[in-house]
Amino acid sequence: MGRPVSTVTGRKAKAAETEAALKAAAKRVFAERGYVNTKITDITAEAGRAAGSFYNHFTSKDELLAALLKDMLAEGDEAAEQPAHNPDFTDRDAVRWHVAAYWAFYRRHIPEMVALRQAAMANPEFGLRLQEILAADGAHMAGHFEHVRAAGIPLPGDPRLVVSAFQSLLEQFAYTWLVAGGDGTGRQVGDDEAIDVLTDFIYRGIAGTPPANQER
Repeated sequence: MGRPVSTVTGRKAKAAETEAALKAAAKRVFAERGYVNTKITDITAEAGRAAGSFYNHFTSKDELLAALLKDMLAEGDEAAEQPAHNPDFTDRDAVRWHVAAYWAFYRRHIPEMVALRQAAMANPEFGLRLQEILAADGAHMAGHFEHVRAAGIPLPGDPRLVVSAFQSLLEQFAYTWLVAGGDGTGRQVGDDEAIDVLTDFIYRGIAGTPPANQER
């Protein structure tokens, strides 16, 4: 005879609770110690779980980080379903929506975003895996630039390279101003200013000079 349904359901719920606790604890410890300096025992202690429980859910610290990334990408997919989402990058407002969404996303997930950077630098194999995980997201974004080409506006290069430039610009700019403390001049940048600078830089780069009423 099989186990009672209530028992199986209870165990699944407990396992899901433990996995969620480990993920939440990892975020806190990454923020405090950095990814490279975090040990698995640091995560389990922060989660209030036995050290061995980690391996019931993840094979390594990198595996946990990959799981966090997939959760974050799922969150991004949900945002793309919002009515305000417009994939037509010939429209400055559409570009700004994406930039603002990324900026807010990065701010919410600073520990994970920094951990991803550190993990890719420390482990080239993880860096390659990270690229594979993000490939689908890049392919989706490339479709946004097809609207530009369809409007008869030539892109600066191959759509996938343009996507890479777009994503790299957003990630490094966010890291500089939200994590690293700025450009070393002591200047402070507010969210709206950062978003508008990025928006105009990207918009002008892919769709040309904006109308006069959008000039800064």
